Amino acid sequence: MKSAQKEVICSTKAPLPIGSYSQAVKVGDFIFISGQLPLEPQTGKIISGDITEQTKRCMENLTEILNETGNTMENVVKTTIYLKEISDFAAVNKVYQTYFKSDFPARATLQVSALAGKAKVEIDAIAFCN
Repeated sequence: MKSAQKEVICSTKAPLPIGSYSQAVKVGDFIFISGQLPLEPQTGKIISGDITEQTKRCMENLTEILNETGNTMENVVKTTIYLKEISDFAAVNKVYQTYFKSDFPARATLQVSALAGKAKVEIDAIAFCN
């Protein structure tokens, strides 16, 4: 049985990792994207702004990582959204749905007690490759 090779993905258009992890890892036909905080790629700092702006930044970071692999948000099959306040769900969902043209991915959304840098949201994803 042949084992799949692991390929580390790194986009300079998304925030570089701030710890011992990769932005994304491709294995076989799948890309596993680490949780994206609302970090500004150029500065590596959490953007100021409300939950809508922070969600947009997370989604843009995911988009740029996928673009690095020649894929798009349409390739996403699963996401997990981590919220500091579950009451932000409706606002996050409104932004989130604009990033998909059809057939939304499977998703889990949960409230957590804290996120790095006092962020309000973090989103990770799994995508298949074209």
